[in-house]
Amino acid sequence: MSGTSESPRSQGIWDRARAVIPGGVNSGTRANGAPLSLADAEGAYVIDADGRRYLDFHAAFGAILLGHRHPIVDDAVAASRDGVDLVGYGVTETEVQLAELLARTIPSIEQTLLVNTGSEAVAYALRIARAHTDRRLIIKVQGGFHGWSDAVARNVISAPGREYGDDPISAGILPEVLAATLIAEWNDLDSIRRLFDEHPDQIAAVIVEPIPHNVGALLPTDGFLAGLRELTSDRGTLLIFDEVITGFRHALGGYQSIAGITPDLTTFGKAMGNGYATAGVGGPERVMRQADPAKGGDVSVMGTFNGNPVSCAASLATIGYLQEHPDFYDRTYAFGERMRSGLRQIFAETEVRATVAGHGGTFTIYFGIDQALGYRDLMALDRAASHAYLRGMIDRGHLLLPMAMKRNHVSGAFTEADIEGALAAARDTAETLAAAGELPRAESLAPTGQTA
Repeated sequence: MSGTSESPRSQGIWDRARAVIPGGVNSGTRANGAPLSLADAEGAYVIDADGRRYLDFHAAFGAILLGHRHPIVDDAVAASRDGVDLVGYGVTETEVQLAELLARTIPSIEQTLLVNTGSEAVAYALRIARAHTDRRLIIKVQGGFHGWSDAVARNVISAPGREYGDDPISAGILPEVLAATLIAEWNDLDSIRRLFDEHPDQIAAVIVEPIPHNVGALLPTDGFLAGLRELTSDRGTLLIFDEVITGFRHALGGYQSIAGITPDLTTFGKAMGNGYATAGVGGPERVMRQADPAKGGDVSVMGTFNGNPVSCAASLATIGYLQEHPDFYDRTYAFGERMRSGLRQIFAETEVRATVAGHGGTFTIYFGIDQALGYRDLMALDRAASHAYLRGMIDRGHLLLPMAMKRNHVSGAFTEADIEGALAAARDTAETLAAAGELPRAESLAPTGQTA
C-alpha cells in the first residue's frame, strides 16, 4: 500500500484498527509499515478494501495450500454444520477419522492429539517430552520459530548483536523459563553435541523445523538430520520435528517422509486445513501414552475447541484432495523451481547480489549474501534491500510478506501465467531498485542459490 490518497478505505480501516486493537493487528508480524486491509480472497488472489488484487505468495504464512476458498474444503466445512456443532464432551467420529488418517499418512505417527494452532501443538509436545524423559532442558536452533509459548519464545529473528545470546521475543517471560531452552546452530551437529556434553542427562528434547522456514529456507546439509536422529537416540533424548510449515506443503507425509528420518514427536498444522484453524501433535504410542490416563499418563491436554467439527472437516477434505490428486506436488514443485530459477537469472542479469533458496513450492530471497546454510550466514543479510524489494513487489500487485528472511509460497491455484507475471514484476522491481542503488551489487554475475 503506497499511500493514503491511493488507498483511502484501506487507510481508514487501518486507522480504526489502531484505535481499538493494540498495534492495529491481532498478530505482531502482520504489521510492517501500514499493512493491507484485505476484504476478499479467491484462488491465488487477495483483494484489498480499495479493490486492488494481489497474487498471494504469502498464503497466510503457508496455511493456504490449495488456494483461497477452495470449493472442496469449503463444501466439507459447510456440510459439517449439519451435524454436531460443538459439545465439548466425549468424541466425534470426525476426530477419529482424522487421527486414523494421520496415522496412515505421517511415518512417525501412531496417535495424535488435535489442537487449534501450531503454538499449542509445540507446547504440548514439549510437555510430553519432559514427562517422557523426566528431564527439563530443551534445545532449539537460532532462527527456529516454534510458536509463542514461553519455552521456545527466544532467539528467533534476532536483532544484530543479540544472536545466540539471551534474546526473548517478548517481554513478560520469566528468565528461568528462558534458561531451560538452549540455543544451537542449524546444520552444525558439533554445536548440539557440545550442549549435550555440557548438560549430561538433562536434555529432554531437541526441536527443529526439518527445514527452518521461519528464516526462509535453510536446507539441511547431507547427513545433518540423520546425525541429529542418531545423536538424540544415543543420549536418550526425544527428537521433535516441527512440521507446522513443512507438513503437507512439501509432501503428504511431511518432510520426514522425504528425508527418511523418523522423529519421536511431530507437530503439524497450517496447510492441513487450507486456511481453517487446525493443528496437532503426534507420535508413537510409547511416547503419546504420557497423555493417556488409562496407561498411567499424567500430561494434561485441554482445549474447548480441540478437534472441533469445522477443523476436522477442513483437514479431512484437504488431505483427501491431496490423496486424490497425486500430481498436486509435481505442479507446485515445478512452479516453485520456475520462480527460483527465474529469480536467479533476474538477479544475475541486473547484477544484484542475492541468494535464492527454497524447496518445493517455496522460495526465499536473501539479499547481500552468497550462501544460506545456517543463521550465521544470515547475519550479513541486507535487510533494507529486502524491505525495499518486497514493498516494490506489493506495489506491483504481488503479496509477499514485507519482512527480511521470510519464505514465499505457491498454492495449488497458481497458473503458469501467474508465475510468469510474477517474474516480470520481479524483474521490473529489481531493475528499478538496482538503478536507484537500493540493492547490493553482485561481485559475480553467476546465479547462486540452494535448492532441494
